Amino acid sequence: MNVILIGGGGREHAIAKYISKNPKVENLYALPGNGGISKFAECVKISAEDIDGIVKFAKDNAIDFAIVAPDDPLALGAVDRLEEIGVKCFGPSQKAAEIESSKIFAKELMTKYNIPTAKYKIFSKIDEALSYIAVSDCPIVIKADGLAKGKGVTVAENFKQAREAVMSCMKDKTFGKSGERILIEECLSGPEVTVLAFTDGKTLIPMVSSMDHKRAYDGNKGPNTGGMGVAAPNFYYTDAIADECMKKIFLPTVNALNSEGRTFKGCLYFGLMLTKDGPKVIEYNCRFGDPEAEAVLPLLESDLFEIMLAVREERLADLEIKFKNAASCCVVVASSGYPASYLTGYEINFGDAEKIPGVEVFHAGTKREGEKFFTSGGRVLAVTAVAEDFAQAREKAYEAVKLINFEGARYRTDIGG
Repeated sequence: MNVILIGGGGREHAIAKYISKNPKVENLYALPGNGGISKFAECVKISAEDIDGIVKFAKDNAIDFAIVAPDDPLALGAVDRLEEIGVKCFGPSQKAAEIESSKIFAKELMTKYNIPTAKYKIFSKIDEALSYIAVSDCPIVIKADGLAKGKGVTVAENFKQAREAVMSCMKDKTFGKSGERILIEECLSGPEVTVLAFTDGKTLIPMVSSMDHKRAYDGNKGPNTGGMGVAAPNFYYTDAIADECMKKIFLPTVNALNSEGRTFKGCLYFGLMLTKDGPKVIEYNCRFGDPEAEAVLPLLESDLFEIMLAVREERLADLEIKFKNAASCCVVVASSGYPASYLTGYEINFGDAEKIPGVEVFHAGTKREGEKFFTSGGRVLAVTAVAEDFAQAREKAYEAVKLINFEGARYRTDIGG
């Protein structure tokens, strides 16, 4: 089969590595790909948001199957456009992807179908939002409605921070149209859990749970990022909680989307908070998380491409999906200054990091020139180690990270700590 993988980050590097092992994948193209992905696929300089360009490439190259991995092309309807020309896809339709592309839609869906989540109010006028936070207790959460590269959420500890978040979204247009409407939510407390799940709209199969670390600096300080590291499985996610989530959150979400005529086929991401009142949904994503994918996919024993085909063909129930009885630790190595401004173009020295047993280095923001790799993004690498238990995985991951060098490299030292 001729296959295209849309995207160019660490998540896509992990997907490329694992699907390339399947003999059905004869020709694999990545649009646009990155330095690391180039080891497994032919990288083509077409942006993941250039839907017309993607469709044209698919036509010109007789593409049989497409994996649409990032949020933006899913929200722009890449799956719908590709399916229209006969290309089978792993990923949700534009209507189903709205569960991520509009936080307001997701909240209203949860309210309508009694799926547990934080209390909230919706605002489209600055003065009304400011009046509301002036009489609200802090901490309080401010969310831009639309996609914002994982950075559209502020947990405000006081009125000043809340006001700045509102003004940033609605007056300064930091997130463009995504911040024209905002959500203001109560701040839930408890351990956070991420659960990725394969679903074909009928069957839902959760993957290994994980714990993402969103804040930029040690001790969960600093601004939110796309994610600085992951521990899997999540220490707090027990079998009993998993059962409760399946009954009260996972299956009701799939059924709610079906009821709304938005059948979801792909990877559905559940961002959860384990509160004193039980698990509640913080957010949904319509795709693999990044860097969660880099922590969870190395634990998958079953063939990823076969799962993707089964999701598209609505026969997920026929598969037995297995995961390793192991743990993983993923540490993101970022450019100095991320998630604000940063410089790129620095050569990366990997040392012997990839020679450590159980370690995989996924490229997030890199470019390849011959046999050399250079930084090209804020999050540069996702270094993952798999071991029998998390303590061993963590030790190996940091051993590997310390062997990697590029100018301005930085990382959190407390992932899973």
